[in-house]
Amino acid sequence: MNRIFALILALATVAAMKAQTDPTTTFPPLEQWKNAIIAGDAAALKAFYSANPAAEIEANKTPGNADADCAFWLGLKARSIKLEIVRFKTRPDGVSVIFNATADTPNGPVTVADSTVWLKQGDDWRLRYVTRTDAPHLKQPTSMTKDIYPADVDARAEIKEAEEKAAREHKRILLVFGANWCYDCHVLDLAFHRPDFAPILAAGYEVVHVDLGLDEKKNPDLVQRYEIPLNKGIPALAVIDSDGKLIVSQKNGEFENARALTPGDLLEFLNKWKPQS
Repeated sequence: MNRIFALILALATVAAMKAQTDPTTTFPPLEQWKNAIIAGDAAALKAFYSANPAAEIEANKTPGNADADCAFWLGLKARSIKLEIVRFKTRPDGVSVIFNATADTPNGPVTVADSTVWLKQGDDWRLRYVTRTDAPHLKQPTSMTKDIYPADVDARAEIKEAEEKAAREHKRILLVFGANWCYDCHVLDLAFHRPDFAPILAAGYEVVHVDLGLDEKKNPDLVQRYEIPLNKGIPALAVIDSDGKLIVSQKNGEFENARALTPGDLLEFLNKWKPQS
């Protein structure tokens, strides 16, 4: 009976998580926010941003405020905006919505990637946190359903197997620490499959994904061994030699905001740390 109950509970949990992250979800306040932009209504748009506490905005890694975010969107003079919700998740204090927006402007289409947190204040929803990347250089995911970090994979066994293969083929091992819930982990995965990236990875690296789980507490021994500073965000990368020696690990969250990186940023890293002939 206990095993049956546990199975039912597990299935219910999976269903709940799927509902929270379903990219087809609609969120009326987001649609209303979009309509205010298209209408060019500055007052209505500003009202969607939390005033107390003040909305915290980051645009292209630069801190800003609600006025600057409103000015950006209104400055596009968008005739229409297509929204693609990549991830919708409920939180104890509100909802998290990650979306891509393609605006039809007088100067042509403009694509923006936005990560937002909405809080319920009284009867209204307000934007509390916004991380915006204007015209991202890397392809942005339209969903987060790909299982990049399978929960049942033994990362230690994968690393050992990768070391053996790397020793035979004169390669290094690229460890990618992350989790399936992480938007930027999906951005990085898409980038690694680009035609200009894939040959460099195939020639110089064995790639191993290390799952950190929902709470970033999974595989703590590997996090410590390869000197991954989780407080700097994920995805986080480390490169090791075929004998397990750590060559380099990121210390400053260089790929944490992968959505804002250029192809050149990633290629520089891969070329710098690949095995030298």
